[in-house]
Amino acid sequence: MNQVIFTPSVTLNPEDTVLIVGHGSREDSGNQEIREFTAQWRARRPDLRIELCFIEFAPPELNAALLDAARTSRRVLVVPLILNAAGHVKMEIPEAVEQARIACPQAEILLAPHLTACDPILAILKRRLRKAMNALDMPDPTTTGVVLLGRGSSDRGANGEMAKMARWLLEEGDHELVDLAFTGITWPRLEKVVQRQVLLGMRQVVVLPYYLYTGTLMQRIHRQVEHLRGQYPQVRFTCSEHFGFEKEIFELMDQRVNDLRAGVADSRLPCDGCSYRELAHDLGHGHSHAHTHDHAHANGHEHHEHGHAHGHEHGHDHAHSHEHVKETL
Repeated sequence: MNQVIFTPSVTLNPEDTVLIVGHGSREDSGNQEIREFTAQWRARRPDLRIELCFIEFAPPELNAALLDAARTSRRVLVVPLILNAAGHVKMEIPEAVEQARIACPQAEILLAPHLTACDPILAILKRRLRKAMNALDMPDPTTTGVVLLGRGSSDRGANGEMAKMARWLLEEGDHELVDLAFTGITWPRLEKVVQRQVLLGMRQVVVLPYYLYTGTLMQRIHRQVEHLRGQYPQVRFTCSEHFGFEKEIFELMDQRVNDLRAGVADSRLPCDGCSYRELAHDLGHGHSHAHTHDHAHANGHEHHEHGHAHGHEHGHDHAHSHEHVKETL
């Protein structure tokens, strides 16, 4: 199991800029929560110059914010506030960093890993599960199913991170069923997993959304749980909230900044210097041609996933994953 060691805070050079990269949501309440997170982190770390940008749906936009930070800072520390590494983390953020490095060669631009599957995230999930069990008056965990519910991706590595968290949650508790479900793009979906758990004799079900902030998908999850209560009146349901303001998230962000400052190389960086991404450019597959969209928008999702089919005309079979690529950091 990954052990995360939180290093002491260090005072950064005032010429440094820490740039938070949030996903962005069509539901502005989610964007407002990320802005509130930024304000709270600034209050916790007055030694840092912290700025915020979004990949989509909300200003300021990633590329423009990166250029602005690079033009006004000696060094930019780019820190994704994102749980799993799919298309945005593996391609869009590193490509924006590349473009900013070319446009502003006088600035050093460093990219941190996403938050990833780790013990601090597991601690949040365990705490949320305990709270949910209290809401159910502490029923027998052997008859209480748990569903870890995430966004879903066309990238097997991102889905694999969630599967790891579900397994860790199972191993560190007394629940006999800890299952994984997704809100879109991949399978299984929440309704199917609950159906299986009920057939296996679960009398209670705890739904644990694997989300940092609110948005259209979190709203949909709560509606789905209400529908499930009507569909299975004999089963008790409880659904936890998103967890973006937990102390572990702030600590992970602190660690990312401190690691970049200390020059710590991290193998979890999925595509900063990715050989396949470089190969795609060499073969003429620019960013606009390297994406296969799983048009999640058509299904009401607030994001689009990118399956990155680099070299799809050349027979390469790494269309949807980069986790097997050796990084050249």
